[in-house]
Amino acid sequence: MAFPADLAAHLAEGVTTTCRAWAITRRDGESYGFTDHDLNFSFEGIEFIANTGLSAKALTQSTGLSVDNTEAMGALTSAAVTEEDIIAGRFDRAQVQAWLVNWANPTQRVVQFCGEIGTLTRGDGSFDAELRGITEALNQPQGRVYQSPCSAVLGDQQCGFDLDQPGYAVEIAVQAVAEQRIFRFETLGALDAFDHRWFERGRFRVLTGKAAGLIALIKNDRLSGDGRLVELWDALQAEISPGDMIRLEAGCDKRAASCKFKFNNFLNFRGFPQIPGEDWLMAAPKQADANTGGSLVGTAAPGSGFGVGGGGDNDDIFFGPGAF
Repeated sequence: MAFPADLAAHLAEGVTTTCRAWAITRRDGESYGFTDHDLNFSFEGIEFIANTGLSAKALTQSTGLSVDNTEAMGALTSAAVTEEDIIAGRFDRAQVQAWLVNWANPTQRVVQFCGEIGTLTRGDGSFDAELRGITEALNQPQGRVYQSPCSAVLGDQQCGFDLDQPGYAVEIAVQAVAEQRIFRFETLGALDAFDHRWFERGRFRVLTGKAAGLIALIKNDRLSGDGRLVELWDALQAEISPGDMIRLEAGCDKRAASCKFKFNNFLNFRGFPQIPGEDWLMAAPKQADANTGGSLVGTAAPGSGFGVGGGGDNDDIFFGPGAF
């Protein structure tokens, strides 16, 4: 992108009225504007607040595909970045844009940095955030993994499953909570329609209350005569109370059988269920074995299109030409 001619002309005057401005957009949609100028101004629908204590080190930019990283430092304030929001993870991976702006005429500006917040630390009433450029994503592993379980995330673009279908999610009020991660439901209500362990490995979303917007992963989902117990892998980092609304989403264990029979989505299965297990790869030939060259995972019933696995790491249901 070419450097704006009007801003270049202003910088060439010698005496300038420029400052820096930052916009932070959290994943829940909340946006914040900051500037190192001593007066507020706005553009692109964002109000940039002065005297917020936010500053940044000099931006390190380069050509090519190298990663542009910098840091932002600021004070924890009730009006903008709070310690509670940082602890809750609300600023994790928030999008960041930085401009050089003529504060006397904000239409004269240029984007200097685009990226997201990486590591964020707090202490002594301040925070320190690592800013990662958009080329940071190029450091991530690319391509598919050759493995037996599915590599997609339930509901993502590769999976293609719609979790808003009836029977795969429920919204319910919290009844009892312990340690911010163990939830007990004595009165099942809408939960009564879901099988034992239906939500295990699923997502737990908080819809209302102080923890609204937070997402956690479900470790256990147990149905018993005393009601239902839902346990998270990690405690929520914000207060959640009885009466707060939550959403429980069905869990996926990445197996081919679950994809076929629980979600009816096997056409989008992203794993390789027929891959030999380690026990078969390490096995030595034996004269007593029937080395016929047949299926390693079992024999399907005639015309059924599926059968039961034959042991080892492949003791799973497999699918043949007649399964669909």
